[in-house]
Amino acid sequence: MPVKNGRPTVLSVLPFAMMALVTAVDIGTGPGVGFLPLVSLGPAFAPLVGGWRRTACIGVIALLLCAGLGWYNDLLDARRGYMTFASVVGVTAAGLVAVSMRQKREVELANVRSIAEAAQRVLLKPVPRLAGQIRAAVSYMSAVAEARIGGDLYEVVASPHGVRVMVGDVQGKGLEAVETAAVVLGAFREAAPEEADLAAVGRRLERSIERQIEGEKFVTAVLAEVRAEEVTFLNFGHPAPLLVRADGSVTWPEPTVYALPLGLHAHGTAPPEAYRTDFRPGDQLLLYTDGVTEARDADGRFYPLAERAHLLKEDDAEAALEAVRQDLLLHVNGPLHDDAAMLLLRYR
Repeated sequence: MPVKNGRPTVLSVLPFAMMALVTAVDIGTGPGVGFLPLVSLGPAFAPLVGGWRRTACIGVIALLLCAGLGWYNDLLDARRGYMTFASVVGVTAAGLVAVSMRQKREVELANVRSIAEAAQRVLLKPVPRLAGQIRAAVSYMSAVAEARIGGDLYEVVASPHGVRVMVGDVQGKGLEAVETAAVVLGAFREAAPEEADLAAVGRRLERSIERQIEGEKFVTAVLAEVRAEEVTFLNFGHPAPLLVRADGSVTWPEPTVYALPLGLHAHGTAPPEAYRTDFRPGDQLLLYTDGVTEARDADGRFYPLAERAHLLKEDDAEAALEAVRQDLLLHVNGPLHDDAAMLLLRYR
């Protein structure tokens, strides 16, 4: 990428800068010092950006400089002059091979990214903006550079039994975490419209993980069902949602006892018990993963989500989540160390 914001980048001008520097030093010190071989630094840095034509052009410029400086240093007929010409030609040829290999890797990387984007569209589909009386918005940030998808998951399903949502966090990272997320999301999308009871949806998720996931993998998750100005929760070891009332007050609906995450109930522990709270017009419910609340600043302080509840006052749900997202990045002042997903529900 030779140009950024209308100005050449450092890498794009580096070959020319090196050749100009060698030329200036060689002329300044006078004949006989022997800086001529350093002209090959120009073609050496050329493959970093651009295509083969640019690399070849820089090689030609380096040869012309060699001819000029060789004449200046009276080396055109000397062995050292011939060796300098040969080194420039060799470095340029190696640069052309390097450009070819780099461009091939860039094509492969572009293909991988397109596949990742397709996987995201299948796995983490856009949530419906309107589901009954509920307005929904979502934000997802991956901790992995250039990644479009990770171990956090979310879904919103409008069912005959109310609007059902899920936010979860898969143990681990990488492709195995994505595979587990796909199993959980598939089970939720199948069970949410069918099961009359939210606890039955949770049991379906547990059975799917037990059948299809090997090893000690688990998923923390919170399920919510909004119906008739009331929200029912089922919490599998996940951080409690943030409920912002119409008057601006903040509460954290928590279960009496936290249950184990999905995938660990084979140890004989009791399943989670459903608990309820009011959810009336003007209220907002923010479900999130621990990548939000456990994000630390330079002094090691966690992100104070409750203190940032006022950012959700934006009229547009997406704008409200974007305000929280930007504030979270400002708090961290650097890359996230964990995936961070947020799902905002508003009672219209």
